Amino acid sequence: MNWETNEDENDDLQLQKFESMLKTNKVFFFDSEEFEDIIFHYLDNGKLNLAKKALKLALDQHPNSFGLKLVQVEVYLFEDKLDIAEKLVDQLYTIQPTNEDIFLLKATICSRKHFHEKAIENLKIGLKYTDDPAEFYSLLGMEYLFLDNLEEAKNSFILCLENDPEDHSALYNIVYCFDFLDQNNESIEFLNSYIDKNPYSDVAWHHLGKEYYYTKQYEKSVWAYNYAIDIDETFTGAYFEKGKSLEKLKKYDEALACYKTTLTLDDPSGYAYFRMGKCYNKQKDYENALKYFNKAIYEDPLLDKAWIAITKFYTKQKNYEKALFYLNSALEIDNENSKYWAIFAQVNIQLSFFEEAEFGFRKSFECGNLKFNNFILWADTLNLLGEISLGLEVLTQAAEVYENEYEFDYRLAGFHFLNNNNEKGLEFLEKALKIDAKKHKIIHDYFPQIFEMPIIQKLINKYIK
Repeated sequence: MNWETNEDENDDLQLQKFESMLKTNKVFFFDSEEFEDIIFHYLDNGKLNLAKKALKLALDQHPNSFGLKLVQVEVYLFEDKLDIAEKLVDQLYTIQPTNEDIFLLKATICSRKHFHEKAIENLKIGLKYTDDPAEFYSLLGMEYLFLDNLEEAKNSFILCLENDPEDHSALYNIVYCFDFLDQNNESIEFLNSYIDKNPYSDVAWHHLGKEYYYTKQYEKSVWAYNYAIDIDETFTGAYFEKGKSLEKLKKYDEALACYKTTLTLDDPSGYAYFRMGKCYNKQKDYENALKYFNKAIYEDPLLDKAWIAITKFYTKQKNYEKALFYLNSALEIDNENSKYWAIFAQVNIQLSFFEEAEFGFRKSFECGNLKFNNFILWADTLNLLGEISLGLEVLTQAAEVYENEYEFDYRLAGFHFLNNNNEKGLEFLEKALKIDAKKHKIIHDYFPQIFEMPIIQKLINKYIK
């Protein structure tokens, strides 16, 4: 007999009966557990008003029900009325001080108030009174994550998984902790141990494949993904990740087959098309590469990797006008993308559009690009434009991010000399020479107009000799 189906049908009947009562103003009797199910149904579906109506009627019919009082706390939490919830929990604690739900609720309230250590204390007490510790260990893991205590979080999630081997969320969190702690080998060891006990866990095989990928064991990665796929032939993520591993092994036809399979299992994916374009590009099938890059941006206009791939495709062919066309199209969709602006600037340099290039570097910086190369190219562009003051400003900002970089110091020296501040110029030139005197040609290449100055030559010769 299918008990689960009968339970679902009974729940539906109870809901219909309750909603009929609301419409007709007739009063029907429900036992306290039926009311609890009705209230949680409405909370789970975000129908707070109906949940509160059900709670009021429930407490009218069962004013002394401890379980309904616990549900009342849940409703207060849903409304974010933490102080009222806490007072009620404290009252309930005096009635049943060993009730595990009390400590779950206490922990939840403390966590919501950002008292994570206090939440941990309550969860540890609750563990003493529960016959089902998995939920407690899972919540303990989350509290330790809030405190950035990854080791304790990992240990808690492991205990959760030991008590509930089917908890995929706990498994994911364990792997996350291992990865965050740079313990990939330990993660592999743990997953293999878990798989020995749960060999049909496609999720575990999938995680193992990813760990092998991170550690550049691509053959083993493919092996693990194959098991995940054998267990679940519709596991789209496994096909996808297997394709990435096959790319690393330069098995592009097999990778393409994986990506094509994902397209039969799920809706078209811009990222799948992008990866297919990458495979064709590696095979020097440029026609199909461009075709699938275009499919990628059509399917997902916000996929910056695809736009950048098309741009690189044309810049490699030195077709900078076409590259710029695609960059402008990308910027129309997302003009806050720092990568787009940086490449926009570099393409404009190739076209000798230096003012546009400078604008691109500035926009890239404003959108959060603090990369070393962006500062260097931006400063060199300002030098070409004769914008000495702006060049000094950019390099000074860069030096705050990257300390003791001769690339910046040589350029700062050059800009200060151009700004007739020889004292500062000599200071930065000497600093750069101390770091790497062999790179003094930066002054020659980028500031030829000052390179032959006697004071510059004298200082350079001092460090070269």
